Amino acid sequence: MLSEKRKLNTIIKLGVDLNEVKDIDVLLERILHEARILVNADAGSLYIKEGDALKFSYTQNETMQKRLLPGKKLIYSTFSLPINNKTISGYVANTGEAVNIPDAYKIRSGLPYSFNKSYDDLSGYRTQSMLTFPLKTNRGDTIGVLQLINAKGLSGKIVPFSKKDEPLVLHFANMAAVAIERAMMTRTMILRTIKMAELRDPKETGAHVNRVAAYAVALYESWAEKRGLGKEVLDKNRDILRMAAMLHDVGKVAIPDAILKKPGRLDDAEREVMKQHTIMGARLFSDRYSEFDEASASVALNHHEKWDGTGYPGHINPYDGKANAGYENSDGSPRPKKGDEIPVFGRIVAIADVFDALSSRRVYKERWDEARVLDELKASAGTHFDPEMVETFIANLDTMHSIHDRYPEQ
Repeated sequence: MLSEKRKLNTIIKLGVDLNEVKDIDVLLERILHEARILVNADAGSLYIKEGDALKFSYTQNETMQKRLLPGKKLIYSTFSLPINNKTISGYVANTGEAVNIPDAYKIRSGLPYSFNKSYDDLSGYRTQSMLTFPLKTNRGDTIGVLQLINAKGLSGKIVPFSKKDEPLVLHFANMAAVAIERAMMTRTMILRTIKMAELRDPKETGAHVNRVAAYAVALYESWAEKRGLGKEVLDKNRDILRMAAMLHDVGKVAIPDAILKKPGRLDDAEREVMKQHTIMGARLFSDRYSEFDEASASVALNHHEKWDGTGYPGHINPYDGKANAGYENSDGSPRPKKGDEIPVFGRIVAIADVFDALSSRRVYKERWDEARVLDELKASAGTHFDPEMVETFIANLDTMHSIHDRYPEQ
């Protein structure tokens, strides 16, 4: 457990660290993790306000996690709660007051809220102590709720949350709210860009790009952990990959409607024009001020490369359209990239994009059943896709299913 001084120093440092996380989903997971460490909580949940409701956005549970196989993530469903005084989280969001409950099963009579133990009944988990705080911005607006569950004492026994921790968690929650608000603005700007693309290409929906990005991060996490990448590298790359993957097809805004919206098959000449969306997407990030710009350009440029070297656009400088020196074919055209020449993020998004496209209904095709999709991925391992990543993707199907349910088509 952390001393009071270390807790304060940790909060100060976290205030800086949280502002470096750009993606809202990665940020929410980080906030919940750090809050749990701060007060030695076994579990916790994060709710984000959406209109007049709270959306259950993230949960963590160390006890439940230990029951899973190594490398597996806790699967959970998202849902919404009305903002009223009937539930603990709803009460905190509605009143702006923090609530510290020693035992959720022994809430004293007369209080407006109660504890729903249906999850405990289903999972075999016992919720006891709870510390629930509003996430308030500098303007005093409540944008969510942070709920910490089951404080652990020195012996590991579940104990009530200390009253001394309440001011520290409140300070942390206020910093977290500011970071969340900023990350939400970033996500909103990205989704507005996606909506602009959607006006041109109805396939590029917000749900589609959110699923592709979430699949990509889940695949990267599992692949990176198997390779022993450090937590610092993993956390940084998850953040930039999540945002870059959402913009993988943004270059389609430069493709003429006659080709982009053609209902039938494209002819060879039209197909060559369509391929330019990879180059156009990379050009949008030509002013590279951050690692996000670099990652976005790389994903846009490389997500149609193939493992066997039959993809596009190949070893090309997207800013002048010429082949990179030493990578020209005999006719001067760029040689396609193959194998490990394809950047990791490009290989990851290629699988995530195809999986979602095949698993979703489109105006030109019906949704494939999962067995057929998986057969296609397996058949394409070693030709279209990195075989190691296909294996990793399939090993994490339970996570992919939960992502699909989290971002349904509207």
